[in-house]
Amino acid sequence: MKKRARIHPPVQLVGGPAANDGARAAGPAAPGSDTELFDAYSRAVVGVVEAVGPAVVNIRVTHERVQRGPRRDHRPMTGAGSGFVVTPDGYLLTNHHVVHGAHALQVSFTDGSAVPGELVGSDAATDLAVVRAQASALPYCAFGDSARLKVGQLAIAMGNPLGFESSVSTGVVSALGRSMRSQSGRLIENIIQHTAPLNPGNSGGPLLDSRAQVAGVNTAIIAHAQGIGFAIPANTAQWVLSQILSHGRVRRGYLGIAGRERPIGRRLARALELPFERAVEVLSVEAAGPAAAAGVRAGDWVIALNDTPVRHMDDMHRLLGELPLGQTVEVRLVRGTHKLTVAVVPVESAA
Repeated sequence: MKKRARIHPPVQLVGGPAANDGARAAGPAAPGSDTELFDAYSRAVVGVVEAVGPAVVNIRVTHERVQRGPRRDHRPMTGAGSGFVVTPDGYLLTNHHVVHGAHALQVSFTDGSAVPGELVGSDAATDLAVVRAQASALPYCAFGDSARLKVGQLAIAMGNPLGFESSVSTGVVSALGRSMRSQSGRLIENIIQHTAPLNPGNSGGPLLDSRAQVAGVNTAIIAHAQGIGFAIPANTAQWVLSQILSHGRVRRGYLGIAGRERPIGRRLARALELPFERAVEVLSVEAAGPAAAAGVRAGDWVIALNDTPVRHMDDMHRLLGELPLGQTVEVRLVRGTHKLTVAVVPVESAA
């Protein structure tokens, strides 16, 4: 079994180029100089690319096309996207919209080899999918903790934009906790916004941090915009992966709310004796959903499910996946300046 490569700490530059005849050799860069900083940046990016590159794949997708009318055209339609291996026995992550409706899949590696792929499961709600490549002993990626991401930290995108395989772009994490709508119209929450340039074909590729760990799964760009890309957080991707590998689909409880992670305010958190200062703000409540029947309102803050704190949307997703469906859950809320608890019975989401 091949192990994923590790990045060693950057080495310090110890000298300049050799002197020409009659010229004085350049000495080492002064500590803290721009040259030293750029060299450290370059070493970090190169190290990440060398460690993770072999685990990033190109996914060729074939759709069967049938034209209606007196003449039927059965010629296939093809497309492509990116993905990355997450286990040595061939399981990989990509986007739902890359493989949705695929008739056949082919997975290509950086060494030029290609093998058939099989769709294991897909989740439109997070725009994520799991594919099994018919190969073994593969290099694979390690996940980081996306809850620890900071705005401004290095972001490295890898993938196959516009068919250019093994492409790399860099930027920074520019915002956290964004929401956006998938191509199906569903609201995807807790999105990472970053400035690493993306193009069609980057979808499904990894967004990496400086430690060569997966911070997210690149999923979308805004047309005609520059420096605005989006990725599904790594923690969400790990949860979806475990659900699909266990059940073949994502089994999640459905409360009928849309929310976002926000600071609850230090003063209010202290007044209510909360052990944390972030929670999930309820943005909207579906009229026919379980939360509405229990009395949850837009503007409430969800601070816990049963006795487990909720600080992020990832917490909500994880807990709703773990809690038994059809059984009462105590949803602990902050409404205004008061705490209250309501009993909600989640049902399994239809999608």
